[in-house]
Amino acid sequence: MAITEEQVKHVAKLAKLKFDDTELHEFTNQLGKIIDMVEMLEEVDTEGVPFTSNVVETVNVMRPDRAQAGMNRDDLMRNVPEKEDGFIKVPAIIDNGEAGA
Repeated sequence: MAITEEQVKHVAKLAKLKFDDTELHEFTNQLGKIIDMVEMLEEVDTEGVPFTSNVVETVNVMRPDRAQAGMNRDDLMRNVPEKEDGFIKVPAIIDNGEAGA
């Protein structure tokens, strides 16, 4: 499956990235090679191979869930550059009501 420069531009827009024409051409070639390798893996016969989700035995260590007093809100907000109604004000990441889609 070949990937087009338009598809790379679309993914770059979603990731809020900008590429010049040279970079766009290079990324299109690189992504095309990656897709080709993944398609090659699809040809491997995995019939009868058991599913493996993790090769290392892990144990999740849980601590008791106990409520603890938090820090003083005024102390936390002391170094905040911009605040409004008791909340930290941050720059908008959604442009024109869209998330870059």
